[in-house]
Amino acid sequence: MATSLKIPRISLEQWLTFKTVVDRGSYAAAAEALNKSQSSVSYAIGQLNKHLPAPVLSLSGRRAELTETGQALYYHAEQLLNQACQAETVASSMASGVEAEVTLALDSLLGVEDLICAFEEFSRSFASTRIRVLETTLSGTTEALLERQADIVISATLPPGFSSPMLRRIEMIPVAAPAHPLVKDRDQVSELELRSHRQVVLRDTGSHREVDSGWLQAQQRWTVSHFSSSIRIVRSGLAFAFLPHNWVSEELASGHLARIPLTEDLRRSLPLYMLLSDRQAAGPATRELYALLKESLQES
Repeated sequence: MATSLKIPRISLEQWLTFKTVVDRGSYAAAAEALNKSQSSVSYAIGQLNKHLPAPVLSLSGRRAELTETGQALYYHAEQLLNQACQAETVASSMASGVEAEVTLALDSLLGVEDLICAFEEFSRSFASTRIRVLETTLSGTTEALLERQADIVISATLPPGFSSPMLRRIEMIPVAAPAHPLVKDRDQVSELELRSHRQVVLRDTGSHREVDSGWLQAQQRWTVSHFSSSIRIVRSGLAFAFLPHNWVSEELASGHLARIPLTEDLRRSLPLYMLLSDRQAAGPATRELYALLKESLQES
């Protein structure tokens, strides 16, 4: 059963008048700032007080001072006015063809921290456009592209019918805790030995098919949803994993993790591509974010 909408008894104009009186310090200064008569400012404050359990302002000479109730409500009034202005800005942007939101599907091979600078620069030009990041893995990233769950997709694979220059390559390396049997006092480890130890692998976020990328058919396998969980488990010494070098560089440098010395060269280098799910439908905000990300991430 739908609940009836409660209509506010206090208008935005009255809240704006209240905030302006507080910011300017007096009814006269607020009237000048709002281009209104002082009597209309006084009337607006009177109407606001009428609908509240206690007055929001008290007069000390010519100065208007916040009461205890006013102090509590000033922040809420400011937030309410900001939200109203933001709604108008979004509506104006939508009317001019600017998207209200851009969705980015990011393969977990790349950390979101690598995108922060591009996000910051984007927000200077499209302050009213939201960014939504979907952190995906394996076939889940491809699904986000093919099913258009995202406007921009950063993926390790190029599905048929799509083309894009490579952004960069991500090196996947076998790592374990320094005290793990695969590392401690070892000069070389074979692939066969790797298979006899527990491996941590990343769960596929795809809903239609499951891909086991990097799994060596180890006798024991633990599956997690994010590389950060893989790192915690590997650091505990309970398992090994193939992890992106960019995710474990600090752990390797600090000695919390160590590279497994393999006899065979099992290193893998995975490409990263960035694609628009629909080039024709991409709006100005989507294209700007795409350009900024490309400039920030593409290897020289």
